[in-house]
Amino acid sequence: MRHLLEIDDLGGPELERILELSDPAATSRVVGDPGIALIFEMPSARTRNSAEMAARQIGAHPVYITESELGFDTRETVEDLTRTLACYYRVVCARLHDHGLLARMAALDVVPVVNLLSSESHPLQALADVLAIRQEFGAVSGRTVVFVGPPNNVWRSLSMAAGLSGMKVRLTVPDNHYPSEEDLTLIKACGTELEVCHDPVEAMTGADVVYTDKWVSMSDTVDAALRHADFARFAVTETLMRHAADHAIFLHCLPAKRGDEVAASVIDGPQSRVWRQAENRMHTTRGVFRWLLEAESGHR
Repeated sequence: MRHLLEIDDLGGPELERILELSDPAATSRVVGDPGIALIFEMPSARTRNSAEMAARQIGAHPVYITESELGFDTRETVEDLTRTLACYYRVVCARLHDHGLLARMAALDVVPVVNLLSSESHPLQALADVLAIRQEFGAVSGRTVVFVGPPNNVWRSLSMAAGLSGMKVRLTVPDNHYPSEEDLTLIKACGTELEVCHDPVEAMTGADVVYTDKWVSMSDTVDAALRHADFARFAVTETLMRHAADHAIFLHCLPAKRGDEVAASVIDGPQSRVWRQAENRMHTTRGVFRWLLEAESGHR
């Protein structure tokens, strides 16, 4: 049985297959009107809407469930609840803070489990990002993606997906925000050519893709004022974008805070592909559902 908790659950050919199934025109329906559980511990705009629409487009039935209705490890153990949900659903998806809960769900192998987002990873976003880069450039091997901002869950998943697709990643951060050795090891295991640069201007040189995220995410327990002070010179402005390649595009996983990590003139400007990227969340989620249901049918 297959699960998608992080990009490194995939091999290169499997990532390719999911992207094939994510073609915006590929909306063929699956057999049996399968149920897909969508568990949310935290509110969401893109994740809930893209997942519900993706499920409907393939003829599945999505059901939105709040974590408070289930009570992981309070009303029942995670394991008992997962076995129960497997009685009703062909795929169980969850957006949870604690990545360990997702790992426990998947370890049972009773139903395919999809990570909609956790504090450690955001694989569905990374797939949408790679699709957006392919839509722009066609072949992506050898392209350079520059991530400007804290090395968070979005950066980690994107770096893995970029490596599996043959792209290089350059992370630019202050010297007191170096990524963990554990993350570096996992990312390099995906074949990613990764560079860490502390000068944002130098990092932008030759960039095909410039990517940023909010400096403080909803799961962070950091001093927001200190984080903003650390990253003030890493804001993606028109001036900084000029140091990238002329054909460079700008991506952001959203939500964005204009005036902090990105200038309004950049995210709303001609190099931005943010809305195509947001639309791709639906396409790649649909691709993941179809891939998992194919694999699950073969498993049965």
